[in-house]
Amino acid sequence: MLIIASFSWAAPRQLSDSAQIYLLTCTPGNQVWSKYGHTGIRVTDNTQQLDIVFNYGIFDLTSDDFYIKFVYGETYYQLGIESYCYFDKFYRHIGRTTYWQELNLTPSQKQQIFDALLLNYQPANRYYLYNFVFDNCATRPYHLIKSALQDTIISSYHGYEGTTFRQAITHYTGHNSWVDFGINLVFGNRADQPMTNEQRLFLPEELMNYMAQAQLSDGTPLVKSQHIAAFPPAIVPWYTNCWWGILLFALLMLALSFYDRRRHHLSWGVDMALGIVYLLLIALVVFLTCFSCHPLVGFNWRLLLFPFIHICTRLVYWCP
Repeated sequence: MLIIASFSWAAPRQLSDSAQIYLLTCTPGNQVWSKYGHTGIRVTDNTQQLDIVFNYGIFDLTSDDFYIKFVYGETYYQLGIESYCYFDKFYRHIGRTTYWQELNLTPSQKQQIFDALLLNYQPANRYYLYNFVFDNCATRPYHLIKSALQDTIISSYHGYEGTTFRQAITHYTGHNSWVDFGINLVFGNRADQPMTNEQRLFLPEELMNYMAQAQLSDGTPLVKSQHIAAFPPAIVPWYTNCWWGILLFALLMLALSFYDRRRHHLSWGVDMALGIVYLLLIALVVFLTCFSCHPLVGFNWRLLLFPFIHICTRLVYWCP
């Protein structure tokens, strides 16, 4: 997600007949929080020389107690407004592409969406409790558009509908990447539940593809024109595959066990240090499961992988 500071802005409240509203979708970045892409809403009005982007993905790493709040799942994001020129230039600068979809809306629907965005931007409403899969930069624009339409949205695009949260997230983090391993390390059984039609729309690419094939109950297409493409696949080089690191850990522990056996002395310090790491990790997951607001967190077998390898390799020392 984009990290910038929102700024004070004033604009006309009433859109003209030339106004247009676009759904913007940005391709993934390199940071962990940007690997899923990003969504924004662009409002243009040539008559009033208006071209701005409403961005629900703003957060501040330098804010007080940010990391503590992040652990608790109490991270507040905010809605910001910026010129489209700046928004597009920023994403081009960091090597990310912005796709657009012009929504097929009536003047009253455009005005309703614009009014809702302005209301959300008020200081009292600007901040919201961010939730990675249930309330983020993609779900907010979707529900806002859906509310303005006051009609049933039907889409022939099914994408990740029926697949699990874990499978969808892995697609963007890269199968067997360290990021994927770390996320799955703290994900519990809830992450293996199939996603419903709307739940999968927390992913910007899913929302983009869903809207591309969406229509109202009377058959009216929801998108008038668009420029979109599939996100580039997440590539995990062989040397960054997490299983190579896990194999290296197993070989090092095995070598240590043979070394200890040869000198007839067990390296208790190494075992104790690693044991403390395992216990701290398990304690963290228990804490997140019981006390934080993070979705999908829970105990899973991956937490026991390193302790299991540790114990198995250390048995070499004790074997006759």
